[in-house]
Amino acid sequence: MGSRRTVRIGRVAVSYIVSGPENAPPVVLLHGGGFDATTVSWRDVRPALSESFRVYALDWPGYGESDPPERTPTTEYYIEVLDGFLDAVGVEQPALVGVSLGGGIALGYALAHPARVHRLVAIDSHGLGSTVPGHPITLILGVSLSTPLWWLVRRSRLLALLSVCLTVHPSNITADLLNDVLVQLERPDATDAWQAFQRAELDRWGVRTNYVDVLHTLSVPTLFVHGEHDAFVPVDWAQRAAMLVPSVELRVLSECGHWAPRERPDAVVDVVRPFLASVDDRGK
Repeated sequence: MGSRRTVRIGRVAVSYIVSGPENAPPVVLLHGGGFDATTVSWRDVRPALSESFRVYALDWPGYGESDPPERTPTTEYYIEVLDGFLDAVGVEQPALVGVSLGGGIALGYALAHPARVHRLVAIDSHGLGSTVPGHPITLILGVSLSTPLWWLVRRSRLLALLSVCLTVHPSNITADLLNDVLVQLERPDATDAWQAFQRAELDRWGVRTNYVDVLHTLSVPTLFVHGEHDAFVPVDWAQRAAMLVPSVELRVLSECGHWAPRERPDAVVDVVRPFLASVDDRGK
């Protein structure tokens, strides 16, 4: 279900899937980094939301069916891509729903352009703290050894499975999830954009994208959804963020790691859909 389309943002062709009733309130789905793509994170969530909303699910430059990024893919770069995407597809005041990297981009966009965002859902979101788990070990693995590690992951089904195991709760590992990841790892430039993002994002002090000090200025109604067992973004970061944002809800999902839309899609839909529908008069 849905139509695959392409728009050009600068020199980059950005691929996206649009689905749902044309006159329904617009929702934009933003996937994460690593071996993700819009067909991976939103495989089950997008069809469910498309019953009530006009859903736009894009592949970030460097992911899925989109072109590589035209410059270093930082958080700021992807915020600009999102801004250009909304202009290109003619969507005004959508709800933004982002997971992991996509959540951090959605947060950054809502902080910079609050009048253009109807509602915000940040799932296992980047940007809620300044450190990374295991830092500085993570820094060594994510930057110094990133290229050889990802080379090995792309060529080993076992290492790909181990990477998935680090991301999701053990009870949520499925053959379908692993197969979807392997499809993305087969792309010739798979993980290139993610490695470049990590090199730009991580330094010896931690991560560069940290919105904690400005979350109190976020004026967009916000929902944080977080896996109870998220090993990459601690659940207490989401709890802290929920105390800082003026108009906010928080839902913590049990038996769930860092990839809630893929691990527990029904639960994500159950909490996201009523939140998006509770105020829907700003439209397209």
